[in-house]
Amino acid sequence: MEALYLLIPLSVLLVFVALWVFFRASDDGQFEDLVGPALRVLQDDDKPPLEEPPK
Repeated sequence: MEALYLLIPLSVLLVFVALWVFFRASDDGQFEDLVGPALRVLQDDDKPPLEEPPK
């Protein structure tokens, strides 16, 4: 029973920390572009990059 006096406040604190981290990431724009990375995987990268002319 005494363990509950420690575990309940720790679990509530953990929930608040997780919510703070989520909303902080949301405010910083972490979840702005959800489609871009998925489309970037499908782009064709087989072509070698263009060489720059010598200077």
